[in-house]
Amino acid sequence: MSSTPQKLDRPAFEAMLVDLRPRLHRYCARMAGSVIDGEDVVQEVLAKALQAFDGNVTVEQPEQWLFRVAHNAAHDYLRRRTRERSRMSEADTSMIEDPSAAADSRHIAQIGLRTFMHLSAQQRSAVILVDVLGLSLHEACEATGATLAATKAALHRGRAQLRLLAQEPEEVVKPTLGAEDERRLRRYVDLFNARDFDAVRALVGEDIQLEVVNRTRMRGKAQVSNYYGNYSRADDWALSLGFVDGRPAILIRDPQAPDAGVRGFMLLEWLGENVANIRDFRYATYVLADADIQPLDG
Repeated sequence: MSSTPQKLDRPAFEAMLVDLRPRLHRYCARMAGSVIDGEDVVQEVLAKALQAFDGNVTVEQPEQWLFRVAHNAAHDYLRRRTRERSRMSEADTSMIEDPSAAADSRHIAQIGLRTFMHLSAQQRSAVILVDVLGLSLHEACEATGATLAATKAALHRGRAQLRLLAQEPEEVVKPTLGAEDERRLRRYVDLFNARDFDAVRALVGEDIQLEVVNRTRMRGKAQVSNYYGNYSRADDWALSLGFVDGRPAILIRDPQAPDAGVRGFMLLEWLGENVANIRDFRYATYVLADADIQPLDG
């Protein structure tokens, strides 16, 4: 990367954000332990990045700077969740050689999100940046603001902890869905699959909020009607119930490609019998790579 300051124009900067969004999400999702929470952090990162751009901030290395913003936002998120692990010392392990590091790095990228939550935030960050996203140690230091010694120590300890965790039997907790939640969600899904969108619209509240992740936001029944209109004109979807990262979700599949798996999902929030909030991840397919998806139906 260039070491001289560079000022991108707004379209070039926005294009860079689009290109980096999947990698930023992979980092944030692993830091947060959920693809859904990771998307929340990514949106905060993008907002901060655009705000800084409009404030005429000049950076020498835009990609590392964005990961630095993501790193700080993820830590802020973790502190808000009161899950910040105790800070580690960078003392005597800072220069330890790790002969198994190369072999570990081939497997670490495939480890489930929840396993990363057993690591401290510093260890998690170092392992994700180096072993999952492929940054060098120096680039990871740029992204986190940590010293080289601290990054090496966190990386070593994180890898060692993941090796230990890999030897333990995985505890699988099957998520459950309450009877009332299942009744409401199943009614919504059945009407949607029947393409009875007038009946679906009748289920949403007047102040409905909708986010089509990575595309647009709408508010109010009149605007959200356009969203249902888009689905009514398409035939590449079929809905079913399931879970994403342990949360009740509506899974989206393509009935014309039944072996292709889940192509997106929706999250609904209810106010009584009315839908109050919808998050549709149909156009945020990058979240599926790390999502823990469990079908409820079939």
